[in-house]
Amino acid sequence: MANEYKPATHPVLVYLASLSPASRRTQAAAIRKVAQILVGPSADPLHVGWHEISYAHTQAVRSVLAETLAPATANRVLSAMRAVLRECWRLGWMTGEQYQRATDLKPVRGERLPAGRELEHGEILALFRACDDSARGRRDACLLAVLYGGGLRRSEAVGLDLHDVDLDRGGVRVRHGKGNKERVSWLASGATDIILSWLELRGTEGGPLLFPVLKGGRIVSRRLSAQTVLDTLRVLAKRAGVRPFSPHDARRSWISHLLARGADAGLICKMSGHANVQTLLTYDRRPERARRDAGRLIHIPAVAQS
Repeated sequence: MANEYKPATHPVLVYLASLSPASRRTQAAAIRKVAQILVGPSADPLHVGWHEISYAHTQAVRSVLAETLAPATANRVLSAMRAVLRECWRLGWMTGEQYQRATDLKPVRGERLPAGRELEHGEILALFRACDDSARGRRDACLLAVLYGGGLRRSEAVGLDLHDVDLDRGGVRVRHGKGNKERVSWLASGATDIILSWLELRGTEGGPLLFPVLKGGRIVSRRLSAQTVLDTLRVLAKRAGVRPFSPHDARRSWISHLLARGADAGLICKMSGHANVQTLLTYDRRPERARRDAGRLIHIPAVAQS
């Protein structure tokens, strides 16, 4: 499958350019997965002749994905492949009939247990207590306050600038959310006090809300990296005696805890930046807790071993 495209008419580049930075990384990996299935492990998506892909090729890709990935992940990869082929049609590389035939695929069926986990209230408390009064401790508490207290994605948290935070009303403005959507998320009670504590050391000059803090407590005036967020949560979890968790687990917990307290799902959907309520409800861990409690209704008596 030879590549004959120029950059301006390359279907992969055109498709990726239409996405937000966060979605671009995810979908670029999905497209690379398809290229590897079609050509081989070292395949470069930019050197694949996407317009030559037929129904036989896409059906083979679907079969491999169905055997190796969870259904939701497999369907996301198929969606990326369809999107690239759609750009082939739009750019004139494929006829409408070729495109329709190549993308006429059934979704991968099946269910998996929900991804990630919910942080218990005791774990949340332990994590905040693990943040001491040092510069790094206050910065880490501020990070937790926007991840769990505002339900922000990792990229959204590091993308916050100081002027995005409304300390008087307790809201944060996410300017570049998923899908390039702008929104306001309202912070949990107490979050603004934590942010103010960090600002006492950070200062009130403009720029990113979250700065790196070096050894010795020196604050560096530049944006925190997404990798530092992961490393910080890993260290905090170990210090607090909490099972490892991801930034998205904090977001899942925020959504689940709001739902458990009776918050309106439509409002949470708008604050979290989800496209629809059905997607939001995949974060809800109340059914999982209910099943766990139901299982504990039956008691196995202890039997002395001879």
